[in-house]
Amino acid sequence: MTPHRLNKPIQVALVEDDPGVRANLAAMINGAPGFRCQAAYADGASALIGIPANCPDVVLMDINMPGMLGTDCVRQLKTLAPGLPVLMLTVYDDSEQIFKSLMAGATGYLLKRTSREKLLEAIKETTNGGAPMSRQIARRVVQFFHQMDQTTPAARPPVHLDGLTDREEQVLALLAKGHSYKEIADLLNISFETVRTHVRSIYDKLHVHSRTEATLKYLGR
Repeated sequence: MTPHRLNKPIQVALVEDDPGVRANLAAMINGAPGFRCQAAYADGASALIGIPANCPDVVLMDINMPGMLGTDCVRQLKTLAPGLPVLMLTVYDDSEQIFKSLMAGATGYLLKRTSREKLLEAIKETTNGGAPMSRQIARRVVQFFHQMDQTTPAARPPVHLDGLTDREEQVLALLAKGHSYKEIADLLNISFETVRTHVRSIYDKLHVHSRTEATLKYLGR
């Protein structure tokens, strides 16, 4: 996905059943320069009708909703709008919910206690092709992969990262720990755009399309 045009606000759609949380998120997004809450849906059924018709830039999706879980909603939504990035925003940080969401097609997974600044940064990162994940979630991802390594057959062919440059391996290691593009840029003393370039190259060389897939290959190397 190409970087979002600077002169156009990022259009965000919310799917959240709690009216208070929904109103607070909408107010937070509308109060931030460069962002606009395009629509807010109280359930998955209405989201599946409204979101494909209105084409937002990114969706913030709750998981535990009555009638239709957010994981089911994102799975159906991705069939209607395959290129639409969906960020799961929830109070849950258990591995099962994380991976149900990611396997359903979610782009990233953040906790509701994520700060305003981090949430807005994650939305922007998503529209620039990133896959934000809070550190708590990233730790769960790593734990899950380690557990999976212990339960899957040893006959699985090894993954080689020989094609990556030293810098790309540094970027990938930080991605796997859940760092944002901005944090990686600061830690490696490089620009945000350079990080994006490295990530695109990593995905291309590893034949993956997401942070989760890249992390799996990194941990299974």
